[in-house]
Amino acid sequence: MAEPTLFQKILTGEIPGNFVGRGENWGAFLDVFPRAEGHTLVVPLNPVQRISDLSKSELADLFSGVKQVQSTLSSYFDTKDFTVMVHDGPMAGQEIPHVHIHVIPRTENDGGRALPALFPSANPSNPPDFTGLNELCNQIKGASQ
Repeated sequence: MAEPTLFQKILTGEIPGNFVGRGENWGAFLDVFPRAEGHTLVVPLNPVQRISDLSKSELADLFSGVKQVQSTLSSYFDTKDFTVMVHDGPMAGQEIPHVHIHVIPRTENDGGRALPALFPSANPSNPPDFTGLNELCNQIKGASQ
């Protein structure tokens, strides 16, 4: 049997966590290395590495948890804006091999940035290459058939 993930240990109480919410199939606790005050991780009880490994009901429960956490954080931080992010696998920046959703409250002048900051060397064409996007879309759809 595999060693429990860090998040499993937090969810079971083996390691303390600062829980802001819990559901039947998920737990939400403050990130110990927050990018902003209130940075929360919403974690399924099932310790799978990728979203694609969750069942439809587990995925629905997880995003229900995200919504509940947003409501809780919204009340405290007086905001309705959040950065909601998943690093789905190690090449995507996932450090703990257990699905988790970052929910970060956004407030005026918080210093946070948008998606382009994650890919600073990307240089998308402007205007967009609609023909190239259409070709790529058709190739992607064709690969899954």
